[in-house]
Amino acid sequence: MDIRQLTYFVAVAKHKSFTKAALALHVTQPTLSKMVRNLEDEMEVVLFDRSSRQIGLTDAGAVVYEQAQKIIHSLDDLSTSLYDVMNLKKGKIKIGLPPVISTLFFPTIIAEFQRSYPEVSIILAEDGAKTVERKVYEGDVDLGFVMLPVDKEKFDVVPFVDQEIKLLVHESHPLAHHDMIDLIEFKDDPFLLLSKEFTLNSRTIEFCVSEGFTPKIAYESSQWDFIVGMVEKNLGVTLMPKLICDRVKDGPFKMISLTHTFPWRLGIIMAKNRYVSYVSREFISLVEKLPKV
Repeated sequence: MDIRQLTYFVAVAKHKSFTKAALALHVTQPTLSKMVRNLEDEMEVVLFDRSSRQIGLTDAGAVVYEQAQKIIHSLDDLSTSLYDVMNLKKGKIKIGLPPVISTLFFPTIIAEFQRSYPEVSIILAEDGAKTVERKVYEGDVDLGFVMLPVDKEKFDVVPFVDQEIKLLVHESHPLAHHDMIDLIEFKDDPFLLLSKEFTLNSRTIEFCVSEGFTPKIAYESSQWDFIVGMVEKNLGVTLMPKLICDRVKDGPFKMISLTHTFPWRLGIIMAKNRYVSYVSREFISLVEKLPKV
């Protein structure tokens, strides 16, 4: 067994396809298939169920997949550690973050960081918070910005933002004259939400239920500005952090405080028990020094 066999096996497991894995690895499919077969023969187990159109891991394959990822990550961490020793201010950092966060904060953060570390490459992967958590845990990105809380058994957390969630409605709404109101007063309104891969989606639904009703969801979108645009056309109401509501206060909107609400807390997450590179530590340090929102 060698690291290349494990790398090929993990790629097939992730892509659930020999064809897609071969393309990602830039090898021929026969070469990849032979490598996986050799690994199966060496371990005397069947790793993939090839009986259906989309291959899947066997029980033994699932065990090998989990351990193979740990081995590959350990070797990656070794390489990164050595690189840090030799190239203190060079390298790259992969960051996962939802589009809401990238729009609101990242131009400023990246500008500040690149002034100090112009030779460091920053690679951004924009996804919903749930996908970002998975990518951080699996080692596909170094750091993630997500809505808190997260599983502290899996992640170390650095708090970043703490804001109140507000209700955003069109200024012509019959209840728009209120400065504070119970959310249940809007139980018959269509709600506009970020899509399901965003934590704010499930938190909004849970909060509505805790307030005594199930929201009627009219539209979901991965873009907060699209949702705000729908409110502008008086097509529904939405719950958004105060920071976003403040950005659109000059439009035909009314931001209303809720009698009961929930916080919009963001944090930087790192997978526990994984090496944190020099550039990642410096990036976190810079974010911690920025004015808190």
